[in-house]
Amino acid sequence: MAILLGIFEEGLIYAIMALGVYITYKILDFPDLSVDGTFPLGAVLSGVLIIQGVDPWLCLVISFAAGMAAGVLTGLMHVKLRITPLLCGIIMYTAMLSVNLVILKAGTDGKAVASFFTKNTIFNSGIASLIPKNIGEGGFYIRTVVIALILVIVCKLLLDLYLKTKHGLLLRATGANDKYTVMLGRNPGSMKIFGLALGNGFAALAGSVIAQNKGSADQQMGIGMVVLGLASVIIGLSLFRRVKFMKGTTMVILGSLVYKAAYQIVLSLGIPTDFNNLMKALIFLVALVL
Repeated sequence: MAILLGIFEEGLIYAIMALGVYITYKILDFPDLSVDGTFPLGAVLSGVLIIQGVDPWLCLVISFAAGMAAGVLTGLMHVKLRITPLLCGIIMYTAMLSVNLVILKAGTDGKAVASFFTKNTIFNSGIASLIPKNIGEGGFYIRTVVIALILVIVCKLLLDLYLKTKHGLLLRATGANDKYTVMLGRNPGSMKIFGLALGNGFAALAGSVIAQNKGSADQQMGIGMVVLGLASVIIGLSLFRRVKFMKGTTMVILGSLVYKAAYQIVLSLGIPTDFNNLMKALIFLVALVL
């Protein structure tokens, strides 16, 4: 039960980031590597703000906005400067290494980690206090899973609603064939910029949630997030593509849970933690091959 709750806990939180990767990778067909920089941006920013006494729920909004701003810069490099998508992501990720470090040290008096274990977070304040902490005789902690489930459902529903709007259809059309967007009298460049902003906004939001769950934030939290997000998207869309009634966003969320379950199985084999990132890469490789 504890292992199952752990899979759902992390799988649901990282599914928020996977939704952002779904927008950039699947809808826009844009391999955005800047996620490795915007994910820790949301984490570090939230950690610093919570230490300063800012409401943790407001930190989610601020982190989402900061991620969108970073996504706009990635989009501008691609659209205005005509830099290839891969290079745009690499440049943005490299820049975010310094940005995140500056934010972290400025908010923690020069420390490399923002720790806020005793502060209020979305998991112990506000509506979270209305949710029971434990269930069952073993006292299994469920509050984190419930909050994560609520957040990912809200994100999924809002994204589904947006993709049904005229603007959302234009975004999808831009990814499929930007010439068609031009025929409709719209600027495909602006649609790409918005899509990248939205995708990175979700990535930063996920970073904020995972940081508040852990009670700390540091710059290393973004390592491997692109692999995790892509694996979730590819696994979800591959495994459930024949389920006609299931939306792409639902497939991505389930893909994140499947990926976390596979990762948990690998960890249960007793492999040293030094090989964690290698295991993530191998799981992604197997998913691609299959």
